[in-house]
Amino acid sequence: MTRDFLLLLPLLIIGAGAILLMLRSAFGKMALETASLVCMCIFGLAFIAQIFTGTVGLVSPFSSVFKGMLMVTDFTRVADLIILACGFFTAMSSRSYFKENKFGTEEYYSLIAFATFGMLLLTLSRELMTAFISLEVMSLSIYILVGFNRRCLTCAEAVLKYLMLGAFTGAFFTMGTALIYGGLNSTRFEVIGGAIAAHGFLQSPALVGGAFFIIFAFLFKVAAFPFHAWVVDVYDGASIPVTGFMATALKTAVFAIFANFLMLDPGLKGSWVTYLFYISILTMFGGNLIAIGQSTIKRMLAASGIVHTGYLLIALVAVSSEHFSGSVILYYLAAYSVSTLGIFAALSYLSGTGETRSQFEDFKGLAKSRPYSAAAITIFLLSMAGIPPTAGFMGKLYVITSAIQAGQVTLAVLGIVSSILSVWYYLRLIIFMYFHEAHESFESECTVFGPACTLILAVAVFAISLYPIAL
Repeated sequence: MTRDFLLLLPLLIIGAGAILLMLRSAFGKMALETASLVCMCIFGLAFIAQIFTGTVGLVSPFSSVFKGMLMVTDFTRVADLIILACGFFTAMSSRSYFKENKFGTEEYYSLIAFATFGMLLLTLSRELMTAFISLEVMSLSIYILVGFNRRCLTCAEAVLKYLMLGAFTGAFFTMGTALIYGGLNSTRFEVIGGAIAAHGFLQSPALVGGAFFIIFAFLFKVAAFPFHAWVVDVYDGASIPVTGFMATALKTAVFAIFANFLMLDPGLKGSWVTYLFYISILTMFGGNLIAIGQSTIKRMLAASGIVHTGYLLIALVAVSSEHFSGSVILYYLAAYSVSTLGIFAALSYLSGTGETRSQFEDFKGLAKSRPYSAAAITIFLLSMAGIPPTAGFMGKLYVITSAIQAGQVTLAVLGIVSSILSVWYYLRLIIFMYFHEAHESFESECTVFGPACTLILAVAVFAISLYPIAL
């Protein structure tokens, strides 16, 4: 009983913290700086609680109450650590961002916590209705965060697109759940996996159709081809900290549930390997094609996020459903998250009031005016490009190696080619920062939190690269 409580303690801390922040902002005036500190403390406490739970294996907490709807594994624990870290650094960088952009309120941090609660619950879900509720808790919070700046027309356009497409995605997930329930009389992962093992995946039309709709929803959420069109406009319209949070924490949560669902049985994964093979290729090269033509940094990073989804799909194709640990997927998510959060943390205090510095040209000569910030951004970009000795390089190395070990040599070669192509648009910003004269002093009213967040994440890029994993 005590162990079960400790396993769910991070989830309970985030849930209680979200409600506390919401009530405090509604019934008592809390300074925005205080709200950010409280939010950081909540995430830090949950992160520490998650670390001290230790290795768990495969545990269903309070199984007599939840009937196996939740499952804690080492895979979900590490995924939750990544999500909690993303929430912490998002709250940290938001403090600097709202120093110059005055639309922030206390409810913002409550929504960050509620979105994180949905993400944590999503990773633990082992039942489709629980996963749907978690997905909606997460999505509804993100919708509001995307359009949080009500005076910004771009934000309004972004939230409208995301809300409309997200509603269709939720409908598809619900339809898939209904079909699976109709075919198997259950929505639990354990029952679905057992039915596939006993009768085969293709023997039940309802199961095939339900799995199709559910995987469709997951592919939309991670911005995989051909469901990637929304991501550039939505990321561009959202505020910088929210964009970084969506690109990292949200992707980690969805890939965790995606992997758990796909690995229910070798028959389910085997039926989708060929499709995921082509989807990963089209996602990588489609994202590169979009990123090369962008002139603003946020849109380029949004398009590059599509490319990184392609690499994660390679890892998903290569992973074994019989001995699934997810170490390669988690390592790549961690490496991608620190690099992406780092560059968005730097942009949170460099972009200026109203994010006026958004173009590549706006960062000309940054290395001469803010050398440490330019060096940190360079580290993040090199990591995203996969240049050694960064965590991004090690992440791509593990992905390519796992693909070769699984016999997916073609996919590994195309992953390398895609990585080479991506170097161009990452180096483009570095060239502007180091090989042009500065047109302005890049002065800002930011607090110490933004630069400190950038520094910590820059160190983490190298620290993660030193951590070995077993393939």
